[in-house]
Amino acid sequence: MATASPATDVSVAILGAFIDAGVSDIVVCPGSRSQALALAAAAYEARGSVRLHVRLDERGAGFLALGLAVESGRPALVITTSGTAVANLHPAVLEAHHSGVPLIALTADRPAEMRGIRANQTTIQPGIFAGALRLERDVSAPSGEPSETDAAGDLAREAYRAAVGVDESGVAVADPGAGPVHLNLQFREPLSAPLDELPAVTPPVSSAPLPAELPVATLAHGPRTVVIAGAGAGPAAEEFARAAGWPLLAEVTSGAHFGPNLVVAYRPLLADDDFGARIERVVVFGHPTLSREVPALVQRGGVEAIVVAPSGFEWYDPGHAVDRFERAVQTSPHEPSRNERAWLGRWVHASRALFEDDLTGAERRSGVVDGGHVGDFAKQRDYVRAEFAAVRAPVTRRLLVERVWASTWPHDRLVFGASRLIRDADRVVPGKRITVHANRGLAGIDGTIATALGIALASQSGDGAGVTRAVIGDLTFLHDVGSLLVGAGERRPRLQLIVGNDGGGTIFDSLEVHQTAPADHFDRVQFTPQSVDLAGLAAAYGWAYSRATTKGELDQALTAHIDGPTVLEVPLPR
Repeated sequence: MATASPATDVSVAILGAFIDAGVSDIVVCPGSRSQALALAAAAYEARGSVRLHVRLDERGAGFLALGLAVESGRPALVITTSGTAVANLHPAVLEAHHSGVPLIALTADRPAEMRGIRANQTTIQPGIFAGALRLERDVSAPSGEPSETDAAGDLAREAYRAAVGVDESGVAVADPGAGPVHLNLQFREPLSAPLDELPAVTPPVSSAPLPAELPVATLAHGPRTVVIAGAGAGPAAEEFARAAGWPLLAEVTSGAHFGPNLVVAYRPLLADDDFGARIERVVVFGHPTLSREVPALVQRGGVEAIVVAPSGFEWYDPGHAVDRFERAVQTSPHEPSRNERAWLGRWVHASRALFEDDLTGAERRSGVVDGGHVGDFAKQRDYVRAEFAAVRAPVTRRLLVERVWASTWPHDRLVFGASRLIRDADRVVPGKRITVHANRGLAGIDGTIATALGIALASQSGDGAGVTRAVIGDLTFLHDVGSLLVGAGERRPRLQLIVGNDGGGTIFDSLEVHQTAPADHFDRVQFTPQSVDLAGLAAAYGWAYSRATTKGELDQALTAHIDGPTVLEVPLPR
């Protein structure tokens, strides 16, 4: 089966082993040194063994692979040529590292003898992602020895295990857990050869790691306790809070923002002496990033802080104030006392009351006609006028996130960018068991469009139904605008990019420095005003475009049929 190019032979072997292990998606960026990997990936896709995605920009390609991995739960491969192409993967590798996402970078390189002599497109690629990897290998250029393809297969299996965080038996490893892997593959000429046949590959039906046998700590009842769920907490946080009978303060992207114990209005309650000041213990799941109140609570004297994470290379520990770190927790069987039931009830009822009180008059009038108005012409007239006023009302940030949330169903996917909008959603949207994602590992705006594309592609593969909506700010959109380029022949998923356009970075208006810095200086270096024609950008990249300035237009856009990539621009006031 050997060809005239050792590079091709090793590429076929290593990709075949990755597919055998469970890889279902490969992202390829064009390049000369990586041609054997790219052509082998195309051959495997032609045979139906893997899904291939081609992108021009390595930075966007890395985040596309990240989104594919987040949604599928399987490592996605991203293939690049040498030089700056490798460096452009760094943002996605860092996000994968801090979020625990399995991502595998296959970077082509010149052979070792070309390093340090100013050879074209040659730099020191080994170690370029230092400190952010579960595994790294710098692989010497193959020379055609028969053993090299077997070694390539062994390396792929080792890399796959490291990316998903399992040992050789397939059992999950708590430390460091899932994350990115870098295989730097040196190649000499000839860089590729024709492929006459491919080895058989048999992807597993399921590649889910076997659960680790984690030590489980039992938490006693008694102290006034709240459960906090940050990004990545998952439904385990909700299950624990419900079983224990404690209030659940779950961020909107936690995967636990639902259930009878949910406290939506947790921020004002944490600041209230009758609620936050009475907390004696806090149990934290995931990575809280959306408020200042939560880290302040964890660091407050007199509050026992317990952080729970089944895996990961580092612990959430604001101010180095956490008292205990556990891999798993449970509560002993217990009949809640009257005081314990009252503790939970007060939080839940107060949150609901705050939520209702915060509704605007127009929002309260947007329900169905009160049956008591039938036959009362004056009341019917007033109601109709109010309804028309509500439909014509300009879109606010709160209205935007509420309507998007209400329009999202369990078979859909919802992505939030790092902007004011995710914080607005965290403050007001009710509990709902839907799949929500945001890149909160480093909470940056980088690669958000590409990540959303990856989530959409993975969730809609095969017979996957639903729509992916991404709620992002205008700067987040412009920062990753190159990811709008979906080349000829590439899959175009049902993705609606909802861009809240307030003309710049209004999230920085909440900084204390906004009150003291010269306004013109602040606007130039923080707010960074922009007036880009988003409709023109969408047209240039072949995306459908619409614009919503009122509640009626927004509802129409959110309920319209989505059959491909589309941009929905929503102008917002600063």
